[in-house]
Amino acid sequence: MKTSLLRENLNAHAVWLKSRGKSGTRLDLRKAELSEAGLQESDLRKAILWRADLRRADLRYSDLREAVLGSADLRRADFRKGRLRRIDLRQADLRKADLRWADLRYADLRGADFGGADLRKADLRHADLRGADLSGALLSGTRLRGADLSQIKIDSGTAAGIPRRIRNRYMETWQ
Repeated sequence: MKTSLLRENLNAHAVWLKSRGKSGTRLDLRKAELSEAGLQESDLRKAILWRADLRRADLRYSDLREAVLGSADLRRADFRKGRLRRIDLRQADLRKADLRWADLRYADLRGADFGGADLRKADLRHADLRGADLSGALLSGTRLRGADLSQIKIDSGTAAGIPRRIRNRYMETWQ
């Protein structure tokens, strides 16, 4: 997608957000090609980016609360310090993504692939991670209280980064 068209869509979305949907247009970029896009500090609340290609996109400090990115390709995307509360990332490919210090509270992460992702210091409290793949993910300092870790795929190195009380609760369901 051309940068000028993307900026035009982002501006219309900003109007939509500010007017609470009375004017402007909600950002809907389903299946859009946005690899390596520079979207740092963008307000993408409630945006629809389902199945979008955002490989290597720079989304640092962006606000993606309640956005829909299900089945999106987010490999190596940078979400550091992003606001992703209540985001829909079901079945998303987040392999090797950088999510350090990201706020993912109450996020829907069912079936997402976090293989090799950096989730250090991320806040995943009350997130739904059922069936997610956390193999090779870095979880040091990650907040997981109240998160549903049922049926996750995990390796022993990653499991060691999960607090014992949480690990003991879910370990028998892990693959």
